[in-house]
Amino acid sequence: MKIAMKTIFADTFYWVALINDRDNWHEQVVVKTRELQQVKIMTTDEICIEVLNNLSGYGESVRRRTWQLFQGLQNTPNILILPQTRQSFEIGLELYKVRPDKEYSLTDCISMQTMRQRNITEILTHDKHFAQEGFILLF
Repeated sequence: MKIAMKTIFADTFYWVALINDRDNWHEQVVVKTRELQQVKIMTTDEICIEVLNNLSGYGESVRRRTWQLFQGLQNTPNILILPQTRQSFEIGLELYKVRPDKEYSLTDCISMQTMRQRNITEILTHDKHFAQEGFILLF
């Protein structure tokens, strides 16, 4: 009998810290990544866009590492990158609308809704917004 792999969600925080060796969280993220061999990691196109935008001004070396990482992730069996769709945009926008008192980005709202739809409770982030919505932060 095949046992399903546990799935956790990877936020922008995780990918940025993993790629950027000058990030304050880099070492902790690298250590945690080594522990995730038997885990499925899910993220979204929206997260990938946010990471690529975030690291675009860090110079040629970081831009190259960022591109190489995301190219490689597309062929990594335990990584799932969900495509951006009109539906993902709309469900994120709905959460954005009903949380006017929060400072959630639209990408965070899309991630939260995606996690809820897939019953994912743990997230590779240090972003307190996810804790406010009841998710378990892994940093």
